[in-house]
Amino acid sequence: MTSLQQNTIARELGIDRQLKPGGEQTEIARRVGFIKQVMRESGCKSLVLGISGGVDSLTAGRMCQLAVEQLRDEDYEARFIGVRLPYKTQADEQDAQASLDFIRPDLITTSNIAACVDGLMDSIAIDGLEPSAELTDFAKGNVKARARMLAQYAIANFSNGLVVGTDHGAEAVMGFFTKFGDGACDLAPLSGLTKTQVRLLAEAMGAPTHLVRKAPTADLEDLAPGKLDEAAYGCTYEDIDAYLMGEEVSPQVRQIIEHAYLKTAHKRALPRVPAC
Repeated sequence: MTSLQQNTIARELGIDRQLKPGGEQTEIARRVGFIKQVMRESGCKSLVLGISGGVDSLTAGRMCQLAVEQLRDEDYEARFIGVRLPYKTQADEQDAQASLDFIRPDLITTSNIAACVDGLMDSIAIDGLEPSAELTDFAKGNVKARARMLAQYAIANFSNGLVVGTDHGAEAVMGFFTKFGDGACDLAPLSGLTKTQVRLLAEAMGAPTHLVRKAPTADLEDLAPGKLDEAAYGCTYEDIDAYLMGEEVSPQVRQIIEHAYLKTAHKRALPRVPAC
């Protein structure tokens, strides 16, 4: 039985419980239309998105390319810039390149974030504070995510552009993003979708199956390279999607998801300010 908390969380995250197999093309068109509307209202001329090799950036990226192509057909100047943002050498670089081959961005550029990240981490020293190796690695992972967003906003500045995010409902409920890192963007066209729904849309656009079904990883930790999202969660994306769609889940899964949602509330909120 669906709990009140379950429905409340799904509503707060704007989860689309209506999208089912068969409605993919309508949903793609709606979200591409959203991207076009945001571009027109902003007056900006480009979209910028980091392409990682995962299904989220692949799906958002292809939608962006479709949006700018349609805008150009409507006599609005627009282009999509796909950005590679590796830290040193990315283990699954072939997947990132396969994603770019599928998306076919107007422009592709690469910015290796290693010098930025390592330089910043090496510059931090606080007397009397000696964080553990694990805590240092965690902080460095967040610096990587924020460095990637710094690069994307610089490129957006150069190109009169907007930065596109890949956040969706399953990551949002778990707070599985870096505050002011991959959680920072100007528009998030995948918002409200479950992971299953993201994959449905990717498949409907013709994305390669091995990328659509690839096990997701943030790959931010040096001490645990390639660590799977689900290992960090303690439950599967299928569990999370079932919860968001109002389906029955085990008490353990419910506890994991609701605890994560409450613990990471600050990530989904605006900065706190004094009361009037």
